[in-house]
Amino acid sequence: MDVGNRTVLTEFILVGLSSDPRWQMMLFGIFLILYLVTLSGNMTLVILIRIDSHLHTPMYFFIGNLSFLDFWYTSVYTPKILANCVSDDKRISLAGCGAQLFFSCVVAYTECYLLAAMAYDRHVAICNPLLYSSSMSDSLCTGLVAGSYVGGFLNAIAHTANTFRLSFCGRNIIDHFFCDAPPLVKMSCTDTHVYEKVLLGVVGFTVLSSILAILISYFNILLAILRIRTASGRRKAFSTCASHLISVMLFYGSLLFMYSRPSSTYSLGRDKVAALFYTVVNPLLNPLIYSVRNKDVKEAFWKTTQIIRPQR
Repeated sequence: MDVGNRTVLTEFILVGLSSDPRWQMMLFGIFLILYLVTLSGNMTLVILIRIDSHLHTPMYFFIGNLSFLDFWYTSVYTPKILANCVSDDKRISLAGCGAQLFFSCVVAYTECYLLAAMAYDRHVAICNPLLYSSSMSDSLCTGLVAGSYVGGFLNAIAHTANTFRLSFCGRNIIDHFFCDAPPLVKMSCTDTHVYEKVLLGVVGFTVLSSILAILISYFNILLAILRIRTASGRRKAFSTCASHLISVMLFYGSLLFMYSRPSSTYSLGRDKVAALFYTVVNPLLNPLIYSVRNKDVKEAFWKTTQIIRPQR
């Protein structure tokens, strides 16, 4: 669409990870395997937590919701990546681009809040173990998860509306594998100073408030662990937090790397790697993090396989 001497874009072309046809087929196979493994891993964890009564605790309630988010997260990006690998038509409409950005923001912001809620759960479990069951009631756990989703949707609306109030003109090629804010801002033909301030405020408030809640929780956890007299007791207390800490470092590390700097320092290759990590790799790793070292989950898995396995 022409406006004055400028062409305002109504669709984009996603270049993807490679324009080489041989690489595209190889990437299709790799991403298809990763996608299927991610879906099966996260849904297996959700189902195990649902059907095994031993996993009906607040900690596993949050882990199940995190796995559901990761199932949703990878489904926002990977189908489009797979389609672009096997199709010559790499176009995505302005509305489709906005929808992809919106739903990716919903999941990302929700996960920010959910990881903070999980830190609070670990804080109560270690600092007040005798009051854990009564403190982390079903209503509180449900409220924390519901609040995470509400916060995710509200932030996603603000983030997406702020991005798509900009006008995009010039070349409609996005040298990326999904619609994300940094490459879109590079295509804007309007002033982005206000946009960057709003984006920094939205992302900064959510991420920093969540990190602050996590730091406060783990500061109290550390004090509680130091008061434990036996080394085995300290190791056991720390092991209950290890998986969550790994998830926090992986998720917030890649998120801060992407959005905590101005668009003037945007580096395509570097940001593609970071984006690939938090969109594809992180959802794959979370079910492994919460199952491989978790005795309860492994026992539930083997018990379920014994029930499903046909009797001889």
